[in-house]
Amino acid sequence: MIKAVVFDFDGLIIDTETVWYEAYKEVFQEHDLHLPMDEFLKCIGTDIDFLAEYFQGEIDAKEKRAAITAKAAEKHTKKMKWVNTRGGVREYLAEAKQLGLRIGLASSSSKDWVEGFLKQLDILHYFEVIRTREDVTKVKPDPALYLSAIEALEVKSYEAVAFEDSANGAKAAKDAGLKCVIVPNEVTKSLEFVEVDLRIGSMDEVGLRHVIGRISE
Repeated sequence: MIKAVVFDFDGLIIDTETVWYEAYKEVFQEHDLHLPMDEFLKCIGTDIDFLAEYFQGEIDAKEKRAAITAKAAEKHTKKMKWVNTRGGVREYLAEAKQLGLRIGLASSSSKDWVEGFLKQLDILHYFEVIRTREDVTKVKPDPALYLSAIEALEVKSYEAVAFEDSANGAKAAKDAGLKCVIVPNEVTKSLEFVEVDLRIGSMDEVGLRHVIGRISE
């Protein structure tokens, strides 16, 4: 029986990841460089180490790498001023509360980043537990964030379902023993996600109660 839902943040609640890709791609093009989607996908749901490694292979000068990163961050900030939740997110949170489910969040991003947007979107109050990179020694795909979240929610791993959009996040959830539902965004929709329990195109297309019923069969 499912007693808790644990949401990822970036790419799931709001689609920061597509915006990041667009920002980096624009800056790369300004410098006559190319950023392949498969390289960018490696860092989604985890930290930016994979992207930093790619930068080092493509851009020799440390100063130029720093300048590109700073310019991409500037573009991202501007693009995110008009951010809203992805379709169905608010409905899922409200339905989870109506069903009496405990609600948590597990993100590889920083606490300030996550809570800042949750406050801006006026949905922070839904989350009983929030676990971010400051709470663990390893972020996703390591299961530590999910293990910490379910411990704080006081549920067993098999009593919780994670909602994710990335391969790194899905691996973290499954390795922690949770059910995992994938809701891919524009950047991750080309991935297969073979080991998850369910994949839906959007939270708009099917209600939370129905999703829980399907993964509990």
